[in-house]
Amino acid sequence: MVLSRFWLVIFISSIAFVIFSLFSGNSYTIDHVLNGKKDDPILISEKYLDQIPAFIKDSINKSEEKTFIINRDTLNADTTYVYKNKTVKIFSGVQKSDGLLPTCKSTLLDLILPLMAYLAFFCGLMELLIISGVSEKLARVLSPVFVKVFPSIPKNHPSISYMTLNFAANFLGLDSAATPFGLKAMESLQEINPEKDKASDAQIMFMCLHASGLTLIATSIIGYRAAAGASNPADVMLPCIITSFIGTIAAFLIVGVKQKINFKSASLVAVLMALIAAIIGLLMYVNHLDLIGKNYFTTNLSALILVGIIASTLIFSFIKEKKFTDAKTTVFEAFVSGANNGVKTGVTIFPYVLGMLVAISLFRNSGLFEIISNWIAFAFSNMGVSKEITDALPVALLRPFSSAGSRGFLIDSMNTFGADSMTGRLSSIFQCSAESTFYVIAVYFGSVNIKNTRYALGTMLLVDVICVITAIFVASWFF
Repeated sequence: MVLSRFWLVIFISSIAFVIFSLFSGNSYTIDHVLNGKKDDPILISEKYLDQIPAFIKDSINKSEEKTFIINRDTLNADTTYVYKNKTVKIFSGVQKSDGLLPTCKSTLLDLILPLMAYLAFFCGLMELLIISGVSEKLARVLSPVFVKVFPSIPKNHPSISYMTLNFAANFLGLDSAATPFGLKAMESLQEINPEKDKASDAQIMFMCLHASGLTLIATSIIGYRAAAGASNPADVMLPCIITSFIGTIAAFLIVGVKQKINFKSASLVAVLMALIAAIIGLLMYVNHLDLIGKNYFTTNLSALILVGIIASTLIFSFIKEKKFTDAKTTVFEAFVSGANNGVKTGVTIFPYVLGMLVAISLFRNSGLFEIISNWIAFAFSNMGVSKEITDALPVALLRPFSSAGSRGFLIDSMNTFGADSMTGRLSSIFQCSAESTFYVIAVYFGSVNIKNTRYALGTMLLVDVICVITAIFVASWFF
């Protein structure tokens, strides 16, 4: 219900602002909002040749009117003049993201199809985990802890193993694996949900912990920083871990208080202490490595663990093949069966993802997001917040809406201010320390057709705010 209303607010307010900008003269055309592509120049005016400045007119070769003749305004490097068919089109600035119609196309080709491929592969592996009995054993081992965090889940329930794999994949920065495991967990939790169109307590807790984004190895962030010329691309790794860990603890406490979870449980405290000790131990090990060693460690650890999970699943399934429910079913056939379910899940979530991304595209290209972010940056600057911090805020503001959009702001901030600047480092921490909240809500709840997300969205946005505040303090402390 909350998500639906928020989606409508984004759509209606963006359309209203686009129409207002057009008729008030702030925008020359709205075609870019519908048909424009990312990084395309934006048309701001069209004039006859005798209406443009003389120094621009003199540079145009009138004998070739049928061809494009592009000239840069020496007074404004962002302005481009294109002469064709006796008129001069004036472009200034570039489009921040694809327009509405290109977004529809790119959502299918660049997002859903790759996601369906990942879902097919990892759902195939999970089918092997199920019928070989591995998931049941994993659930049995972890049940004493999970029943404290998820009291509504029956002991040894299969969702426990799926959530464990999802958390582990997130922790290691394996996004392509985390999503299939998470969707399978939501599907399993939906089986024990008494109200099928309303999110259960267990689903809300799982979603909030997943979206808090606890990550040990931010491989993609390190890669972006290396490409931007950072002297030590991995220097933000510890701040990212601290920020995302505080976000995870905040999510657990907020939802736990709402669901009246017993925080004094000995097993729960023991696991939390063990997790903290493990993180500190890994950090101490990584910290003593040199730059090449850190790069080698962060590059290979996640990949080796993922390969190990795949290999062990296949080997164990082969050993247990005779115990399959259907004696005629082979390991490969079981994998294919699970992969088919993964494809069906991808088809189910496509409309939810499309609706959310189209709304976000309209929100960004309308100019409304830029105005809101400028207002927030202005308010922070008047409160005495340094410009280095306010320059990084667009990444934090866009992160809940779009991972790709905030990534674009991240790369732009590093190119503009430097990868080793406070702004570049803080932008990296913002990008790493949280999930794309609205995308996650649309995908995960959409996959099981839940319409009422209850307090999940509000909690996840609150955790996003906590992560932003934490990131600012941590970055100021470290850098």
